[in-house]
Amino acid sequence: MKRNFLVIVLISIAVFFVAWGPVGHRAVGLIAMRHLTPKAAAAVKSLLTGETLEDVANWADEVRNDAAYKQTGPWHYINLPLGLSRKDFDNAVEHMDKENVYEALQQQEQILSNKNASRDERINALKFIVHFTGDLHQPMHVSREEDKGGNTIQVNYDGKGTNLHALWDSRLIEHSGLSEDQLVAKIDHASTAEINQWQKAPLLDWVWESYQASSVLYREIEQQKNRTINDSYYTAHWPIIEDRLEKAGIRLAGILNSIFEKTSVPSAPAAAAPAKPVASGSATGIKKIALADVAAHVNEQAAVTGQVYTSKDMGSMTLVNLGAPYPNQLLTVVLRGAAKKAFTDLDGKKITVKGEIVLYKEKPEIVVTDAGQITVE
Repeated sequence: MKRNFLVIVLISIAVFFVAWGPVGHRAVGLIAMRHLTPKAAAAVKSLLTGETLEDVANWADEVRNDAAYKQTGPWHYINLPLGLSRKDFDNAVEHMDKENVYEALQQQEQILSNKNASRDERINALKFIVHFTGDLHQPMHVSREEDKGGNTIQVNYDGKGTNLHALWDSRLIEHSGLSEDQLVAKIDHASTAEINQWQKAPLLDWVWESYQASSVLYREIEQQKNRTINDSYYTAHWPIIEDRLEKAGIRLAGILNSIFEKTSVPSAPAAAAPAKPVASGSATGIKKIALADVAAHVNEQAAVTGQVYTSKDMGSMTLVNLGAPYPNQLLTVVLRGAAKKAFTDLDGKKITVKGEIVLYKEKPEIVVTDAGQITVE
């Protein structure tokens, strides 16, 4: 993925149909990682080069506002009227003339399975599959067009206004207070028989399950006069969230296990030769520059020291702002992969970061994937 996409979320606006939220999607990816065959795990590692399914689980949401991915918006959901029989449901899904998540998931599986597809095409297909499998299992992503999947149905939860879609995307998971690791530890206990059953179920069954769940959610909310959601709602519906997340992760692993059992993965390109040092201001050959001067050293390897004013976890990356809070930062440090996991609380600390300075939207940034690139002082 080009560096241009790394911080696109800084300028993104709120959009409909962002399923599960970062924690839910990452949980799906983490569950899948735990159920990959050795061959599939090796293929994933080769394609993602340092990242995991958990790390890329929110990528499809992060890039959807970029011009190159604008067309992918409808790929995250499917709109259906309520009250369909299973026969009518199957017919409606299979003959839909609008782009939708059921169709998109199958298309991306074909790309990932295609030995003639480029490495970059297969990497993107893998990332889409991780995300769309999660989307398909979120009940409000198999829902009505007229209310935009529940986005226009207002409710009150935890004393705050929200909508039915957002409630199921993230608010109920946030209410649990669980991180993705804690969530997975709590729910990933399927038996071998359950795993086999869930993975063998046809894709239409996955969609039908979400359709049945959303039909109940619509009926319940429309029967409430004031639409105030309390803890009893959370308690009653939490098992649905656990079920849908667990099945999504198990089935994602099943998709990847099947694909990589039959197809090989193109080798990663050879690593580029290390950039020549611009100056010898340190023992490592990377020169130290002042934070205020970073804009004058774009495309150079450098070591920069500065105070962290703010940071924000975006799911697959953490954006760390040095020198001033966003949007006035002097340098953005983009933490991904192992570096993101290693540094979870840098606010207010003084750090030195080493790497190549690049520009995004006229703002300097350094992308960090190795925890060794950062020293906390």
